Amino acid sequence: MQTNLYIDGNWVPSQSAQRFDVMNPATEDVIASVASADIFDADLALNAASIAMQEWAARSPRDRSEVLRKAWELMTARLPEFARLITLENGKANADAMGEATYAAEFFRWFAEEAVRVDGLISHAPASGARIIVQHKPAGIAVLVTPWNYPAAMGTRKIAPALAAGCAVIIKPASETPLTMLALMPLLEEAGVPKGVVNVLPSRNTGVLVDHMLHDPRVRVVSFTGSTEVGRKLLHSAADQVLKPAMELGGNAPAIVFEDANLDVAVEGVMLAKMRNLGEACTAANRIYVHSSIAQAFTEKFTSAMAELKIGNGLEAGIDVGPLVNSDTRNKVDAFVQDAVAKGAKVELGGVLPTGKGFFYPPTVLSGVPETADCVGDEIFGPVAALQVFNDQEDVIRRANDTEYGLVAYVFSEDMKRALQVCERLDYGMVGLNRGLVSDPAAPFGGTKQSGLGREGGHEGMHEFMETQYISASW
Repeated sequence: MQTNLYIDGNWVPSQSAQRFDVMNPATEDVIASVASADIFDADLALNAASIAMQEWAARSPRDRSEVLRKAWELMTARLPEFARLITLENGKANADAMGEATYAAEFFRWFAEEAVRVDGLISHAPASGARIIVQHKPAGIAVLVTPWNYPAAMGTRKIAPALAAGCAVIIKPASETPLTMLALMPLLEEAGVPKGVVNVLPSRNTGVLVDHMLHDPRVRVVSFTGSTEVGRKLLHSAADQVLKPAMELGGNAPAIVFEDANLDVAVEGVMLAKMRNLGEACTAANRIYVHSSIAQAFTEKFTSAMAELKIGNGLEAGIDVGPLVNSDTRNKVDAFVQDAVAKGAKVELGGVLPTGKGFFYPPTVLSGVPETADCVGDEIFGPVAALQVFNDQEDVIRRANDTEYGLVAYVFSEDMKRALQVCERLDYGMVGLNRGLVSDPAAPFGGTKQSGLGREGGHEGMHEFMETQYISASW
């Protein structure tokens, strides 16, 4: 297990010699002591990236494509190893961890294919008669800041398009879960990524470290996944150097179950949207609106499905629900439940803070959640389903849109005309229609309003790491 910084292809301690512990959230045991980078380490990484990018950007798209394709092959062959490490430091159950590892690897394959498909343009200017030549070039060094909830996938979703575009990167993984990203580096070396093209700086001095890098003129892109609050601060820092920002921020996803929905499809879809990754996802269904005519049937069926989930250490067989990542997250989830109950919500399942080791919280279903409950306006980020009732389509659209966030929404209805009309009126960057899963490397992931800027994945993801150049010529 690598625990030092990864700079210019070498494993090195922090120049300050500082380290921090990484904890297994299921046992609360320390599993590793990791080097904590400071600004001196950041300068070394910037120097390495600046030199390495010159050669990497000059390579043909096919050369970069083959390296990414090899990375996909290598990671796919080692999925169980990565899944186990994800569970160790994040806590998620093995099935969720395997799902993340598979998803993470797929970004290498998708952007291996996209690397050779960056189309330009030659056209004839109607007024001047000049030729318009448009091409896309690597933007420059990219600073990547990733969260703890997907320690593999949030890294590969940024690294793969950056490398496909010809950029060098410095990645700062979350201090709760740095081990997975460090473990990826030997694989990238084996795939053929040159030294210095990818550098990893775990750190407990995140704010100072990232701000320092964003004020270096060699950095041209900042890509961040995390809370809207931190995203705003990074945007302020990015403004000083006018960097290209790619921000995937918070969410408050509504799931709307209409009266004509297929009940089994709706229960399965909402379960997936709510409980994937234990609810620790910005895409998690946060507000679940069910039409009054089917509310009782949906609640009973949904609660039964939640009750079947088995809680425990994610490394053990048959476990569906592992621990939350840390005590603060668990306490916040419990506070949301207690607040909702105090304001009139009914506990259909769970809702009791467990005792003993590990940051566990049981799958919980709340019905009759009032609009005044704190969990309606904020991300729960845990295994708590907050059910509300609606009667009128216009009213539920208004309620669904009544948030500063706009990442993802879910709609369940058998009337496709009505369903698509509702989807178009929802102010969200993504909508799952009769599906509880929207994430796909081939699709543009991102939100509206304060859920972020730019897109990751799809054809759009690579352009976040490129600049468009126009040449005017006559011949």
